[in-house]
Amino acid sequence: MDYATLDSLRTHHPAWRLLCSPHAPLAASFLHRVFVMPNVRAIAAVDLAEALEDELYALRQQLGEEAFPKTALVYLNDWAAPDKGWLRKFYRPGTDEAQFDLTPATEKALSWLAQLSERQFVGTESRLLILFGLLQQMSEGSETDPAKRIAELHKKRDEINAEIARIAAGDIPLLDDTALKDRFQQFTQGARELLGDFREVEYNFRRLDRSVRERIALWEGSKGALLAEIMGERDAIADSDQGRSFRAFWELLLSSRRQEELTAMLEQVLALPAVAELKPDARTRRVHYDWLEAGEHAQRTVAQLSQQLRRFLDDKAWLENRRIMDILRGIESKALALRAAPPTGQVMELAEACADIELAMERPLYTPTIKPVIADLALQAGEESLDPAALFEQIVVDKARLTRHIRHALQDKAQVTLAELTAAQPLQQGLAELVAYLQLGSETFASTVDEYTPEPIRWLAETDEGKTLTRSARLPRVIFMR
Repeated sequence: MDYATLDSLRTHHPAWRLLCSPHAPLAASFLHRVFVMPNVRAIAAVDLAEALEDELYALRQQLGEEAFPKTALVYLNDWAAPDKGWLRKFYRPGTDEAQFDLTPATEKALSWLAQLSERQFVGTESRLLILFGLLQQMSEGSETDPAKRIAELHKKRDEINAEIARIAAGDIPLLDDTALKDRFQQFTQGARELLGDFREVEYNFRRLDRSVRERIALWEGSKGALLAEIMGERDAIADSDQGRSFRAFWELLLSSRRQEELTAMLEQVLALPAVAELKPDARTRRVHYDWLEAGEHAQRTVAQLSQQLRRFLDDKAWLENRRIMDILRGIESKALALRAAPPTGQVMELAEACADIELAMERPLYTPTIKPVIADLALQAGEESLDPAALFEQIVVDKARLTRHIRHALQDKAQVTLAELTAAQPLQQGLAELVAYLQLGSETFASTVDEYTPEPIRWLAETDEGKTLTRSARLPRVIFMR
């Protein structure tokens, strides 16, 4: 918060420039209504310009025809210019229609403006409880003494038992209207901030992609070293605090049980009279689906950036191959020119060919083989009666059949998981056939393992009594690649 930093932010930060702009009321109100309130991530330029044109028409009716003389598309392009940076203008792959999206800086400015209005009710109890709960989680989660951890758990159990006894006796403590309003305001504020965090995560991924492209364009070493450095940075990002937190949040949100619990609790809370007095936003009822949609959009952005990076690397390899072919054609054209008019003097030198001479004394001498010693013993028949049927009950997995199945699946797509292979062609020999798939993935095909995504593999097995039951193996996702 020193003078130099604040002066630089006032000059360069898009959020500060938005607040200082004379068009701030128009831009902030319109962008909040179009992007933030309905939780929209990207809008086509034609649709956004039409909505802004309607907004400008209504304002001109109130303020006069001289107000906002430019067209809607001019304003949008001006807001997306680098000197402002309030909107991000981009094109989806395969289309030539421009799209617009909010930048994280604009969303921060809109969130700050929303907090300037006076609130009917300002609660502090719920925030104190949240802070106390966070400190308690950190204190308990970092305790290494087992005795203290067990004592704390016994204390919680006694408190729960005492509360159960009070409720069973008819003493049911309920939150009053003030406490309900306080907690509901904290929930709505946190839910909105979480939606804004997704846009910032997506922005960070795009910034990483831009820096990687710049490094590829200026790289002068080998391609293997470049890929190793890029993949190392990707692993560092995935293993960072932000990456682990986002992955844990995403796994928690994808749980169907958690979604059902959130839906049921939201229905119950929104039906309370104290909460209904606050007139909550209609989208609060499905805010967890907005989280899921925003997270999926961030995941799709990461996938698109990966595809664009791969295409960028392929283009660079094609340019290198083209340069090599140009050099070879230049050599051929010069050789043809020399054939018609050979120059005088020495043109090219070749190393003189020579024979490899191997002397007789350098060869190894003959080594006689060791004769086996065969003892003259009389064979005696044993008295044990063995069942030879066990020799014919051995399980032999046909690896050639599994190899054909994997290659047939990889003809249509570049990657296929082990679960998809077993779903298309169920396991016939149980665990032995599953182990054969894993062996082919490490020896014959290129494969990778996603340690964070477990994938059950099921098959039908027959017991000694002739019954059929389903067996299951739980292992990380195995992906075969073309």
